[in-house]
Amino acid sequence: MPTLQRRQIAGMNIHYLYYSLDYFLDAQADLGFEAIELWGGMPHFWLDHSSIGDCSAMRRKLTERGLSLAVFTPENCIYPYQVAACEADHRAKSKAYFANGIRAAAELGCRIMEINSGWGNRDEPREEAWQRSLDMLRSLAEIAGKEGVKLAIESLRPEESNLVTDIPSMRAMLAQVDHPALKPMIDTCAMGVAGETLDGWFDAFGEDIIHIHFVDGTPYGHQVWGDGDRPMAACVQSLNDHGYQGFLGQEITDGRYLDDPREADRRNMQHYLPFIA
Repeated sequence: MPTLQRRQIAGMNIHYLYYSLDYFLDAQADLGFEAIELWGGMPHFWLDHSSIGDCSAMRRKLTERGLSLAVFTPENCIYPYQVAACEADHRAKSKAYFANGIRAAAELGCRIMEINSGWGNRDEPREEAWQRSLDMLRSLAEIAGKEGVKLAIESLRPEESNLVTDIPSMRAMLAQVDHPALKPMIDTCAMGVAGETLDGWFDAFGEDIIHIHFVDGTPYGHQVWGDGDRPMAACVQSLNDHGYQGFLGQEITDGRYLDDPREADRRNMQHYLPFIA
C-alpha cells in the first residue's frame, strides 16, 4: 500500500477567498492538516510591490493552531504582477512584488516560495517574452538565495502561458537561469494537460523537485481527490517510488468549492486518510 506522511499534505487557502483567515486556519487544524501552503492574497495576507502584510501576526496564528507554513504562494495569475511583464513600469513593479514575496516568505519562516514563468503577449515574438522571464527569474533567484529561500517554479497550461508549459520548456528555463535557488515543482493539472506523468517529471528532474500541487483533475481543473479521474493510489505510489518527501499543496481552485471550502477540504482529507502512514 503506498503511503504518505500527514505533514506532507499542505492545505491551501485559495478557495477560502470569501472567508476570513481565521476561518481557514481553524478549518485546517480541525480537519487534521499539519501544514499549509499560504496563498498570498486578500483577505488573508496583503502583498504588493511596496508593502508586506503582518508576518508576525501570521506566524502567531499558525503557532496557536499547531500549523507549519510549508510554502508561500503570492498571487501570480490574477493580480497584475507577472514574471514576464513587458512594459518597463509593469516589469519594475512586478520585480518589486515578487521580491517582497521572497522577503515575506523569509519573515514567515518559510523556505519555499512558489512562482511561474509568467507569459508573453501573443502579438510579440515568444523569444522576447522568454528573455524577460529568464532575466526576471535570474534576478529573483539572486534575491531568494540571499534570503535563504528557494523558488519553486511550476509549469502552466497553454491557456495560461506561452513560456514554461511542459518538461522540455521547464528544463530549458532552469538550464538558462542556472541558479541553485530556482528549483522545479509539479502542478498535476498542467502536467496532465501536457500529457505528462509524475514518473516523467521525476525522471527529468529527480531530487530537484521541491514541491507539488497534488490535486485531482480530468486532467483540467484543480479538484478535490475523487472528483476527477486521476488515479490517486498510482500517483502516491509514484511519489513513493521516487522517494519524494516534500509537500503536496492542495491548490483547489474550481468554483464549485467556493461556497463551502471546509467541506471540500474535509472530503479531500478523507481520500488521503488511507494513505497516511
